[in-house]
Amino acid sequence: MLRPDEQRKAASAFVERWQDRGNERQDSQTFWLDLLENVYGIDQPGEYISFEDQVHLDHTSFIDGYITATNVMIEQKGRIKDLRKGIKQSDGTFLTPFQQAQRYAMNLPYSQRPRWIITCNFTEFYVYDMERPGGDPAVIALTDLPEECYRLDFLVDQANPHLEKEMQVSMQAGELVGQIYDELLKQYRDPNSDDTQRAINQLSVRLVFCLYAEDAGIFGRHGMFHDYLADFDTRFLRNAVIDLFRVLDTPIGKRDPYLDEKLAEFPYVNGGMFADEDIEIPQFTDELRTLLLEHASADFDWSQISPTIFGAVFESTLNPETRRQGGMHYTSIENIHKLIDPLFLNELRTELEDIKKLKQPATVKRRAAAFQDKLAGLTFLDPACGSGNFLTETYLSLRKLENDAIRLIYGDQNMLALEKQIIKVSIQQFYGFEINDFAVSVGKTALWIAESQMMEETKSIVYTNIDFLPLKTYTNITEGNALRFSWSELVPANQLNYIIGNPPFNGARLMSKVQKEDLLQVDSQIDGIGSLDYVAGWYLKAAQIMQGHSILTAFVSTNSITQGEQVEILWKPMLERYGVHIDFAYRTFKWTSEAKEKASVFCVIIGFSKTATGRKVVYSSSGQPEIVTHINPYLVDAQDAFVKNRSKPLCSVPPISIGNLPIDGGNYLFEKDEMESFIKAEPESKRFFKPWYGSREFINRKPRYCLWVGDATPSELRKMPHVLERIERVQEFRLASTRAATRKLADKPTRFHFENMPTTNFLVIPKVSSEKRRYIPIGYMTPDNLASDLVFVVPDANLYEFGVLTSNVHMAWMRTVAGRLKSDYRYSAKVVYNNFPWPHVTADQQAKIAETAQQILDARALYPDSSYADLYDERTMPSELRKAHQNNDRAVMRAYGMDVATTTEGDSVAKLFTLYAHLAK
Repeated sequence: MLRPDEQRKAASAFVERWQDRGNERQDSQTFWLDLLENVYGIDQPGEYISFEDQVHLDHTSFIDGYITATNVMIEQKGRIKDLRKGIKQSDGTFLTPFQQAQRYAMNLPYSQRPRWIITCNFTEFYVYDMERPGGDPAVIALTDLPEECYRLDFLVDQANPHLEKEMQVSMQAGELVGQIYDELLKQYRDPNSDDTQRAINQLSVRLVFCLYAEDAGIFGRHGMFHDYLADFDTRFLRNAVIDLFRVLDTPIGKRDPYLDEKLAEFPYVNGGMFADEDIEIPQFTDELRTLLLEHASADFDWSQISPTIFGAVFESTLNPETRRQGGMHYTSIENIHKLIDPLFLNELRTELEDIKKLKQPATVKRRAAAFQDKLAGLTFLDPACGSGNFLTETYLSLRKLENDAIRLIYGDQNMLALEKQIIKVSIQQFYGFEINDFAVSVGKTALWIAESQMMEETKSIVYTNIDFLPLKTYTNITEGNALRFSWSELVPANQLNYIIGNPPFNGARLMSKVQKEDLLQVDSQIDGIGSLDYVAGWYLKAAQIMQGHSILTAFVSTNSITQGEQVEILWKPMLERYGVHIDFAYRTFKWTSEAKEKASVFCVIIGFSKTATGRKVVYSSSGQPEIVTHINPYLVDAQDAFVKNRSKPLCSVPPISIGNLPIDGGNYLFEKDEMESFIKAEPESKRFFKPWYGSREFINRKPRYCLWVGDATPSELRKMPHVLERIERVQEFRLASTRAATRKLADKPTRFHFENMPTTNFLVIPKVSSEKRRYIPIGYMTPDNLASDLVFVVPDANLYEFGVLTSNVHMAWMRTVAGRLKSDYRYSAKVVYNNFPWPHVTADQQAKIAETAQQILDARALYPDSSYADLYDERTMPSELRKAHQNNDRAVMRAYGMDVATTTEGDSVAKLFTLYAHLAK
């Protein structure tokens, strides 16, 4: 790809060429070939993008453009076409360009379906992220392309081959360390003791350092460690390793003058790496000797590892907990950059690019030297640093910028005779807290490895001879519980520039008693602090140290701190008492942290400060940036408001409640075949069975069945021995409970703990629904059905109320304030429904919404054999149902006074927050 300055220039020329052109038939292919070749640097764009691929839909359906390498589908229209309006198709239907592309995508094999869909009319690009179905498109105007061309980088953004190689090598290194560790552990007398764990961890760190040092040239000669060990038979290997460690920790001038020649060749390491001579080292075996000399040393090049990835892989490989879970954990470099780039790195890169554009050589050198000094003056703290991957990657990123500056300052000079400090950025600028002692050791080692790698890069620029050993810089990673320590004692607040990291993800209900006490220790004034996730402690500690200082902070966090009840508990004091401002944020995305099993959690990234920075940016889950005027704690462009748990609706609408909660140990619930068998054995029970719907049963239109005998008379019950047996089981189940209220419930075993059985039709809202659906499936049920506590019930809801609840306006509110179960929507009565600001409607508006709501029910009725899962799958949603929802959406938006043509989902949420703030007063 082109450099940023080259790309901006090329984009400006592209805009000039295409400003007044745009015939769909004549210009489409030329337009895209020009864009890919001249703006995004694709050498042979005709081989990179394919045009007019036929879709097996009908003989007239062709995909305008498809980029296989990055899974991008393009639907191109002419200049006069409105990308948001429907266009008549050959089958008579009206589809927007996006809907047309969606239809094509649905008829492709799964492996070929697009990750992105772009609709374009030569003047605008509408970018749809298919991992956010139903989300608003990112809109990029042709005239803005020179400044916003990075927003289309995904067209050509393929994996960096160098990074891929580093990752693979680092993972292989982790595998080797794991094998060595397993073989070593067998040799310890007490492998399960804490002392053994500490000893083997320290031994592993030292062996890895030696393996890396010989391949990276740090020891002075390639293969020194291998050649030294190769002289010893297995039975003498332990003593050879002990002797080597002692020599590595001894300055040259203090060594035994009669030292063995091969030992004497090794340099003095310093830095405390080999300081403890009393660590327990067991005997080596033939298998260990082979692993070390052949597989780990002779057959593997440790100099190619990424210290960022390997540090985390190394730590997790030797961490008993993560080993039990299987696989090796690490935070990807890409994810680290999602945090550090918008926090500070993008700004530094831009500053360096501006220096490069200057014309006067003397000015370039002067400005580059000042830039280098600026880099050397920055201080970073990661207060939950683990194996140091955020610190390591940040150090590497700063050193790469520094090397660019060194290039500008010194050019290709030979610096051998120059007495000047060439490298100024130091690992001493990086501080960390970590509670695990072994992770501390690994983090220090990763930083040392990173320092050595970057020193080699500097040498290649200025041809200088800088010795890495003995270690001259010391790492500032401290073992301890960050929530119990004063951060300013590790690094004074007036010297600190950035706080970064990925604190622990423990949820509020999964924390230990000690962790709960940690939170109280941070801020005991917060009401409800026990309901916060553990990560909230780091936010509060950061806010405290930021008082009176211009420190910028960004953390990766579980997305739950921006949803549901946690928002008010955490963010009200953060904003009002500590006075912080959210400067940038990544909305919910998967944070992949495990290399083998790809276990993921759903996270957000939030950057904040005391002195609000100028530009506010919100990134979508796929990384698409959006410039906004304000970011509230729900990570939307809207005023600050805190949606509280509310027991009754904010507006005059029907009350909502959960369905029935039996507390029966499952004894009253049956699958269909189980019910049929039961009725066969007990025919009298048939009239007591009712369909039973929770979220899963409702969405799939496949009920279970409930034996409801709460209204049965004693004489009816005595005629049914199998039913009596079930009643007895329920009674026993309740009596065995540890809760007094449940034991009390055993007195009336035929009744439910909570009963909610409307006598008229009622609305059902699933508690949990897939985030892949644009609309949560909501529908009516008749009184002969029973709802479980896994759905919400709204009795006597009329068509108008159903229409508003099923609209995109309500769904946008829900997506913003609701909690999540993983990434699925978790609807809530107290947060979502009761706080929803309903519109003030006229009689005509109410009637129109009721009419469009009925259209939705009528469209569903056309497909009686389809479940809600079928009907609300974006790939299979019937056109009649989609059109009915669109009509309803427009009717509801008009009731709120929203412009149907221009209002985005973000706009509607902003309006709802304004209305909520007014109503909540």
